[in-house]
Amino acid sequence: MLEKKENSLKHQPERAVLVGLITADIDRKKAEEYLDELAFLVQTAGGVVETRFLQALSTANSKTFVGSGKLEEIRQYVKAAEIDLVVFDDELGPSQIRNLEKMLECKILDRTNLILDIFAKRAQTAHAKVQVELAQYQYLLPRLTRMWTHLERQRGGIGLRGPGETEIETDRRIIRDKIALLKKKLVQIDKQKATQRKNRGKLVRVALVGYTNVGKSTLMNLISKSDIFAENKLFATLDTTVRKVVIENLPFLLSDTVGFIRKLPHGLVESFKSTLDEVRESDILVHVVDISHPEFEDQIKTVNETLAEIGAADKPVIMAFNKVDAYTFVEKEEDDLTPVTKENISLEELKTSWMAKDNHPCIFLSAKTRENFDAFKNLLYKHVREVHVIRYPYNDFLY
Repeated sequence: MLEKKENSLKHQPERAVLVGLITADIDRKKAEEYLDELAFLVQTAGGVVETRFLQALSTANSKTFVGSGKLEEIRQYVKAAEIDLVVFDDELGPSQIRNLEKMLECKILDRTNLILDIFAKRAQTAHAKVQVELAQYQYLLPRLTRMWTHLERQRGGIGLRGPGETEIETDRRIIRDKIALLKKKLVQIDKQKATQRKNRGKLVRVALVGYTNVGKSTLMNLISKSDIFAENKLFATLDTTVRKVVIENLPFLLSDTVGFIRKLPHGLVESFKSTLDEVRESDILVHVVDISHPEFEDQIKTVNETLAEIGAADKPVIMAFNKVDAYTFVEKEEDDLTPVTKENISLEELKTSWMAKDNHPCIFLSAKTRENFDAFKNLLYKHVREVHVIRYPYNDFLY
Protein backbone atom coordinates (compact mmCIF):
# COMPACT_ATOMS: atom_id res chain seq x y z
CA MET A 1 0.00 0.00 0.00
CA LEU A 2 2.83 2.36 0.94
CA GLU A 3 4.61 1.57 -2.36
CA LYS A 4 1.46 2.50 -4.33
CA LYS A 5 1.23 5.82 -2.46
CA GLU A 6 4.89 6.60 -3.22
CA ASN A 7 4.35 5.84 -6.92
CA SER A 8 1.33 8.14 -7.06
CA LEU A 9 3.36 10.93 -5.43
CA LYS A 10 6.07 10.52 -8.06
CA HIS A 11 3.55 11.23 -10.81
CA GLN A 12 2.12 14.35 -9.16
CA PRO A 13 3.09 17.58 -10.98
CA GLU A 14 5.74 19.70 -9.30
CA ARG A 15 4.35 22.71 -7.46
CA ALA A 16 6.05 25.98 -8.32
CA VAL A 17 6.37 29.57 -7.15
CA LEU A 18 7.24 32.36 -9.60
CA VAL A 19 9.44 35.36 -8.80
CA GLY A 20 9.84 38.52 -10.89
CA LEU A 21 11.04 42.11 -10.59
CA ILE A 22 9.54 45.53 -11.27
CA THR A 23 12.42 47.77 -12.41
CA ALA A 24 12.97 51.13 -14.10
CA ASP A 25 12.58 49.36 -17.47
CA ILE A 26 9.72 47.01 -16.48
CA ASP A 27 6.56 48.44 -14.87
CA ARG A 28 4.10 46.36 -12.84
CA LYS A 29 1.85 45.59 -15.81
CA LYS A 30 4.76 44.37 -17.92
CA ALA A 31 6.20 42.35 -15.01
CA GLU A 32 2.81 40.66 -14.53
CA GLU A 33 2.69 39.82 -18.26
CA TYR A 34 6.17 38.26 -18.05
CA LEU A 35 5.03 36.15 -15.08
CA ASP A 36 1.90 35.09 -17.01
CA GLU A 37 4.19 33.80 -19.74
CA LEU A 38 6.48 32.17 -17.16
CA ALA A 39 3.42 30.43 -15.69
CA PHE A 40 2.56 29.10 -19.16
CA LEU A 41 6.15 27.83 -19.48
CA VAL A 42 5.84 26.01 -16.13
CA GLN A 43 2.52 24.51 -17.26
CA THR A 44 4.10 23.40 -20.55
CA ALA A 45 6.93 21.76 -18.57
CA GLY A 46 4.34 19.83 -16.53
CA GLY A 47 4.29 21.90 -13.34
CA VAL A 48 1.57 23.74 -11.41
CA VAL A 49 1.99 27.36 -10.29
CA GLU A 50 0.80 27.95 -6.72
CA THR A 51 1.57 31.66 -6.35
CA ARG A 52 3.85 34.45 -7.56
CA PHE A 53 5.99 37.12 -5.94
CA LEU A 54 6.90 40.54 -7.39
CA GLN A 55 9.32 43.07 -5.94
CA ALA A 56 10.18 46.59 -7.06
CA LEU A 57 13.97 47.03 -7.23
CA SER A 58 16.18 49.32 -9.32
CA THR A 59 18.28 46.27 -10.28
CA ALA A 60 18.34 42.61 -9.30
CA ASN A 61 20.21 41.80 -6.08
CA SER A 62 23.61 40.38 -7.12
CA LYS A 63 23.49 37.73 -4.37
CA THR A 64 19.85 36.64 -4.16
CA PHE A 65 18.01 38.38 -7.06
CA VAL A 66 15.40 39.80 -4.63
CA GLY A 67 15.92 41.72 -1.38
CA SER A 68 16.36 39.99 1.99
CA GLY A 69 12.82 40.82 3.21
CA LYS A 70 11.16 39.44 0.08
CA LEU A 71 13.44 36.38 0.18
CA GLU A 72 12.34 35.64 3.75
CA GLU A 73 8.69 35.99 2.67
CA ILE A 74 9.29 33.50 -0.15
CA ARG A 75 11.18 31.15 2.18
CA GLN A 76 8.30 31.04 4.67
CA TYR A 77 5.75 30.35 1.94
CA VAL A 78 7.91 27.63 0.34
CA LYS A 79 8.33 25.89 3.70
CA ALA A 80 4.66 26.18 4.74
CA ALA A 81 3.23 25.11 1.37
CA GLU A 82 5.92 22.44 0.75
CA ILE A 83 6.79 23.92 -2.66
CA ASP A 84 8.99 21.84 -5.00
CA LEU A 85 10.65 24.59 -7.02
CA VAL A 86 10.99 28.37 -7.30
CA VAL A 87 11.26 29.80 -10.82
CA PHE A 88 12.83 33.22 -11.45
CA ASP A 89 11.90 35.26 -14.53
CA ASP A 90 15.49 36.16 -15.42
CA GLU A 91 18.73 34.29 -15.90
CA LEU A 92 20.49 33.70 -12.58
CA GLY A 93 24.22 33.61 -12.05
CA PRO A 94 26.01 30.64 -10.40
CA SER A 95 26.39 32.37 -7.02
CA GLN A 96 22.74 33.51 -7.04
CA ILE A 97 21.54 29.93 -7.64
CA ARG A 98 23.82 28.60 -4.92
CA ASN A 99 22.65 31.23 -2.39
CA LEU A 100 18.98 30.74 -3.25
CA GLU A 101 19.19 26.95 -2.95
CA LYS A 102 20.81 27.34 0.46
CA MET A 103 18.18 29.83 1.69
CA LEU A 104 15.04 28.29 0.20
CA GLU A 105 16.07 24.61 0.48
CA CYS A 106 14.31 23.62 -2.74
CA LYS A 107 15.02 23.39 -6.46
CA ILE A 108 15.80 26.72 -8.14
CA LEU A 109 15.22 27.35 -11.85
CA ASP A 110 15.58 30.47 -13.95
CA ARG A 111 13.72 31.28 -17.16
CA THR A 112 16.57 30.01 -19.35
CA ASN A 113 16.82 26.67 -17.54
CA LEU A 114 13.05 26.22 -17.78
CA ILE A 115 13.02 26.88 -21.54
CA LEU A 116 15.92 24.44 -21.99
CA ASP A 117 13.98 21.82 -20.03
CA ILE A 118 10.94 22.24 -22.30
CA PHE A 119 13.15 22.04 -25.40
CA ALA A 120 14.71 18.82 -24.07
CA LYS A 121 11.24 17.36 -23.47
CA ARG A 122 9.98 18.39 -26.94
CA ALA A 123 13.04 17.32 -28.97
CA GLN A 124 12.10 14.38 -31.17
CA THR A 125 14.74 14.05 -33.90
CA ALA A 126 18.46 13.42 -33.44
CA HIS A 127 19.13 16.91 -34.83
CA ALA A 128 16.93 18.67 -32.26
CA LYS A 129 18.30 16.51 -29.41
CA VAL A 130 21.91 17.44 -30.27
CA GLN A 131 20.99 21.13 -30.49
CA VAL A 132 19.24 21.10 -27.12
CA GLU A 133 21.99 19.07 -25.43
CA LEU A 134 24.63 21.53 -26.64
CA ALA A 135 22.63 24.50 -25.30
CA GLN A 136 22.15 22.69 -21.96
CA TYR A 137 25.86 22.02 -21.52
CA GLN A 138 26.75 25.60 -22.48
CA TYR A 139 24.31 26.82 -19.83
CA LEU A 140 25.63 24.33 -17.28
CA LEU A 141 29.37 24.94 -17.67
CA PRO A 142 29.65 28.21 -15.65
CA ARG A 143 27.21 26.85 -13.03
CA LEU A 144 29.12 23.74 -11.98
CA THR A 145 29.68 25.10 -8.48
CA ARG A 146 26.19 23.85 -7.61
CA MET A 147 25.64 20.47 -5.93
CA TRP A 148 26.74 18.30 -8.88
CA THR A 149 27.05 14.54 -9.32
CA HIS A 150 30.49 13.30 -10.27
CA LEU A 151 30.46 13.28 -14.05
CA GLU A 152 33.63 11.18 -14.24
CA ARG A 153 31.49 8.14 -13.37
CA GLN A 154 29.95 8.45 -16.82
CA ARG A 155 33.39 8.07 -18.36
CA GLY A 156 35.04 5.53 -16.05
CA GLY A 157 37.55 7.90 -14.46
CA ILE A 158 40.63 5.61 -14.30
CA GLY A 159 43.54 7.36 -15.96
CA LEU A 160 41.46 10.38 -16.89
CA ARG A 161 41.84 12.54 -13.80
CA GLY A 162 44.80 14.91 -14.03
CA PRO A 163 47.34 15.16 -11.20
CA GLY A 164 45.95 17.30 -8.43
CA GLU A 165 42.76 17.93 -10.40
CA THR A 166 39.69 18.57 -8.22
CA GLU A 167 36.29 17.00 -8.91
CA ILE A 168 34.88 20.31 -10.16
CA GLU A 169 37.80 20.75 -12.59
CA THR A 170 37.26 17.20 -13.86
CA ASP A 171 33.58 17.93 -14.33
CA ARG A 172 34.36 21.11 -16.26
CA ARG A 173 36.77 19.23 -18.53
CA ILE A 174 34.16 16.53 -19.20
CA ILE A 175 31.55 19.19 -20.04
CA ARG A 176 33.98 20.98 -22.41
CA ASP A 177 34.74 17.67 -24.13
CA LYS A 178 31.01 17.01 -24.54
CA ILE A 179 30.46 20.52 -25.97
CA ALA A 180 33.29 19.99 -28.48
CA LEU A 181 31.84 16.62 -29.50
CA LEU A 182 28.31 18.00 -29.90
CA LYS A 183 29.60 20.91 -31.99
CA LYS A 184 31.30 18.42 -34.33
CA LYS A 185 28.04 16.47 -34.58
CA LEU A 186 26.14 19.65 -35.40
CA VAL A 187 28.63 20.59 -38.13
CA GLN A 188 28.04 17.16 -39.69
CA ILE A 189 24.25 17.51 -39.41
CA ASP A 190 24.41 21.06 -40.82
CA LYS A 191 26.23 19.73 -43.90
CA GLN A 192 23.54 17.08 -44.39
CA LYS A 193 20.77 19.67 -43.98
CA ALA A 194 22.47 22.02 -46.45
CA THR A 195 22.68 19.17 -48.99
CA GLN A 196 18.98 18.44 -48.46
CA ARG A 197 18.11 22.09 -49.09
CA LYS A 198 20.19 22.12 -52.32
CA ASN A 199 18.45 18.96 -53.51
CA ARG A 200 15.08 20.69 -53.29
CA GLY A 201 15.89 22.60 -56.46
CA LYS A 202 14.98 26.21 -57.01
CA LEU A 203 11.37 26.14 -55.91
CA VAL A 204 10.20 29.31 -54.15
CA ARG A 205 10.56 28.86 -50.39
CA VAL A 206 8.16 30.29 -47.82
CA ALA A 207 8.78 30.10 -44.04
CA LEU A 208 6.18 30.51 -41.30
CA VAL A 209 7.71 32.50 -38.44
CA GLY A 210 6.25 34.00 -35.28
CA TYR A 211 6.04 33.97 -31.52
CA THR A 212 5.52 30.59 -29.89
CA ASN A 213 1.90 29.36 -29.69
CA VAL A 214 0.44 31.73 -32.33
CA GLY A 215 -0.91 28.91 -34.53
CA LYS A 216 1.87 28.39 -37.11
CA SER A 217 1.54 24.59 -37.10
CA THR A 218 -2.25 24.77 -37.38
CA LEU A 219 -1.90 27.11 -40.36
CA MET A 220 0.76 24.82 -41.86
CA ASN A 221 -1.61 21.85 -41.54
CA LEU A 222 -4.37 23.80 -43.24
CA ILE A 223 -2.27 24.99 -46.19
CA SER A 224 -0.35 21.76 -46.80
CA LYS A 225 -3.14 19.36 -45.68
CA SER A 226 -0.54 17.57 -43.56
CA ASP A 227 -0.76 16.37 -39.97
CA ILE A 228 1.90 18.27 -38.03
CA PHE A 229 1.76 18.16 -34.22
CA ALA A 230 0.02 21.27 -32.87
CA GLU A 231 -1.33 22.01 -29.40
CA ASN A 232 -1.96 24.92 -27.05
CA LYS A 233 1.45 24.76 -25.39
CA LEU A 234 4.69 26.67 -25.86
CA PHE A 235 7.27 25.21 -28.30
CA ALA A 236 4.99 22.48 -29.65
CA THR A 237 7.25 22.47 -32.73
CA LEU A 238 11.05 22.26 -32.47
CA ASP A 239 12.07 20.66 -35.74
CA THR A 240 11.52 22.55 -38.95
CA THR A 241 8.97 20.77 -41.12
CA VAL A 242 9.05 21.37 -44.89
CA ARG A 243 6.16 20.50 -47.21
CA LYS A 244 5.66 20.95 -50.94
CA VAL A 245 2.47 22.97 -51.50
CA VAL A 246 0.60 23.71 -54.72
CA ILE A 247 -1.85 26.62 -54.93
CA GLU A 248 -3.69 26.54 -58.24
CA ASN A 249 -0.88 25.52 -60.62
CA LEU A 250 1.99 27.01 -58.62
CA PRO A 251 4.26 24.72 -56.53
CA PHE A 252 6.42 26.04 -53.66
CA LEU A 253 8.02 24.83 -50.42
CA LEU A 254 6.49 25.81 -47.07
CA SER A 255 8.35 25.38 -43.76
CA ASP A 256 7.09 25.56 -40.19
CA THR A 257 9.77 26.77 -37.74
CA VAL A 258 10.36 26.88 -33.99
CA GLY A 259 8.50 29.71 -32.24
CA PHE A 260 10.37 32.66 -30.76
CA ILE A 261 9.92 33.98 -27.23
CA ARG A 262 11.01 36.94 -25.11
CA LYS A 263 14.34 36.47 -23.38
CA LEU A 264 15.14 33.51 -25.64
CA PRO A 265 18.45 32.08 -24.34
CA HIS A 266 21.30 33.10 -26.65
CA GLY A 267 22.72 29.57 -26.45
CA LEU A 268 19.50 28.25 -27.98
CA VAL A 269 19.68 30.73 -30.85
CA GLU A 270 23.29 29.63 -31.45
CA SER A 271 22.45 25.91 -31.22
CA PHE A 272 19.41 26.20 -33.48
CA LYS A 273 21.14 28.23 -36.20
CA SER A 274 20.98 25.33 -38.66
CA THR A 275 17.24 24.94 -37.99
CA LEU A 276 16.82 28.67 -38.55
CA ASP A 277 18.67 28.37 -41.88
CA GLU A 278 15.24 27.53 -43.30
CA VAL A 279 14.23 31.08 -42.36
CA ARG A 280 17.45 32.68 -43.62
CA GLU A 281 17.30 30.90 -46.97
CA SER A 282 13.58 31.45 -47.60
CA ASP A 283 12.25 33.83 -50.27
CA ILE A 284 9.19 34.99 -48.31
CA LEU A 285 8.36 35.04 -44.58
CA VAL A 286 4.80 34.68 -43.32
CA HIS A 287 4.87 36.32 -39.89
CA VAL A 288 2.00 34.70 -37.98
CA VAL A 289 0.62 36.80 -35.10
CA ASP A 290 -1.92 35.89 -32.41
CA ILE A 291 -4.24 38.91 -32.73
CA SER A 292 -6.19 37.78 -29.64
CA HIS A 293 -3.12 38.12 -27.39
CA PRO A 294 -3.19 41.41 -25.43
CA GLU A 295 0.53 41.96 -26.04
CA PHE A 296 0.70 40.92 -29.69
CA GLU A 297 2.62 44.08 -30.63
CA ASP A 298 5.37 43.21 -28.13
CA GLN A 299 5.47 39.70 -29.58
CA ILE A 300 5.88 41.15 -33.09
CA LYS A 301 8.79 43.22 -31.81
CA THR A 302 10.44 40.15 -30.24
CA VAL A 303 10.13 38.19 -33.50
CA ASN A 304 11.55 41.08 -35.54
CA GLU A 305 14.51 41.38 -33.15
CA THR A 306 15.21 37.63 -33.42
CA LEU A 307 14.96 37.78 -37.23
CA ALA A 308 17.50 40.62 -37.20
CA GLU A 309 19.77 38.55 -34.93
CA ILE A 310 19.83 35.62 -37.38
CA GLY A 311 20.25 37.86 -40.44
CA ALA A 312 16.76 37.51 -41.89
CA ALA A 313 15.34 40.99 -41.28
CA ASP A 314 15.44 42.04 -44.93
CA LYS A 315 13.12 39.31 -46.27
CA PRO A 316 9.73 40.11 -47.87
CA VAL A 317 7.10 39.59 -45.16
CA ILE A 318 3.37 38.86 -45.15
CA MET A 319 1.74 39.67 -41.80
CA ALA A 320 -0.87 36.98 -41.01
CA PHE A 321 -2.95 38.05 -38.01
CA ASN A 322 -4.37 34.73 -36.80
CA LYS A 323 -7.04 33.80 -34.20
CA VAL A 324 -9.57 36.51 -35.15
CA ASP A 325 -12.20 34.09 -33.78
CA ALA A 326 -10.73 34.56 -30.29
CA TYR A 327 -10.43 38.38 -30.47
CA THR A 328 -12.45 40.10 -27.72
CA PHE A 329 -13.83 43.63 -27.92
CA VAL A 330 -15.43 45.62 -25.07
CA GLU A 331 -17.27 48.67 -26.36
CA LYS A 332 -16.82 51.78 -24.22
CA GLU A 333 -19.75 53.85 -23.02
CA GLU A 334 -20.03 57.26 -24.71
CA ASP A 335 -19.41 59.15 -21.46
CA ASP A 336 -16.49 56.89 -20.44
CA LEU A 337 -13.40 59.14 -20.16
CA THR A 338 -10.88 56.38 -19.36
CA PRO A 339 -8.07 55.99 -21.91
CA VAL A 340 -8.68 53.70 -24.89
CA THR A 341 -7.02 50.30 -24.50
CA LYS A 342 -6.58 47.42 -26.96
CA GLU A 343 -9.66 45.75 -25.46
CA ASN A 344 -11.75 48.78 -26.49
CA ILE A 345 -10.63 48.72 -30.14
CA SER A 346 -12.80 46.77 -32.55
CA LEU A 347 -11.25 44.30 -34.96
CA GLU A 348 -12.28 46.50 -37.89
CA GLU A 349 -10.50 49.52 -36.36
CA LEU A 350 -7.44 47.35 -35.70
CA LYS A 351 -7.39 46.15 -39.31
CA THR A 352 -7.53 49.74 -40.57
CA SER A 353 -4.80 50.93 -38.21
CA TRP A 354 -2.42 48.07 -39.00
CA MET A 355 -2.95 48.15 -42.72
CA ALA A 356 -2.38 51.91 -42.68
CA LYS A 357 0.81 51.96 -40.61
CA ASP A 358 2.53 48.74 -41.69
CA ASN A 359 4.63 48.48 -44.84
CA HIS A 360 3.97 44.74 -45.21
CA PRO A 361 0.86 43.20 -46.76
CA CYS A 362 -1.56 42.20 -43.97
CA ILE A 363 -4.29 39.59 -43.70
CA PHE A 364 -6.63 38.79 -40.78
CA LEU A 365 -7.78 35.20 -40.50
CA SER A 366 -8.53 32.20 -38.30
CA ALA A 367 -6.73 28.94 -39.04
CA LYS A 368 -9.07 27.23 -36.58
CA THR A 369 -12.39 28.27 -38.21
CA ARG A 370 -10.94 28.88 -41.73
CA GLU A 371 -12.29 32.45 -41.65
CA ASN A 372 -10.68 34.48 -44.49
CA PHE A 373 -8.45 31.51 -45.32
CA ASP A 374 -9.16 31.71 -49.07
CA ALA A 375 -8.11 35.38 -49.07
CA PHE A 376 -4.88 34.37 -47.29
CA LYS A 377 -4.19 31.69 -49.92
CA ASN A 378 -4.77 34.22 -52.71
CA LEU A 379 -2.37 36.70 -51.06
CA LEU A 380 0.27 33.99 -50.61
CA TYR A 381 -0.18 32.85 -54.22
CA LYS A 382 0.26 36.42 -55.48
CA HIS A 383 3.59 36.91 -53.65
CA VAL A 384 4.98 33.44 -54.46
CA ARG A 385 4.08 34.02 -58.13
CA GLU A 386 5.99 37.34 -58.16
CA VAL A 387 9.16 35.57 -57.01
CA HIS A 388 8.55 32.65 -59.37
CA VAL A 389 8.15 34.93 -62.43
CA ILE A 390 11.49 36.61 -61.68
CA ARG A 391 13.19 33.24 -61.22
CA TYR A 392 11.57 31.63 -64.27
CA PRO A 393 10.75 34.52 -66.66
CA TYR A 394 9.97 32.20 -69.60
CA ASN A 395 7.71 29.77 -67.76
CA ASP A 396 4.51 30.20 -69.78
CA PHE A 397 2.27 27.82 -67.84
CA LEU A 398 1.65 30.46 -65.15
CA TYR A 399 0.09 32.96 -67.55
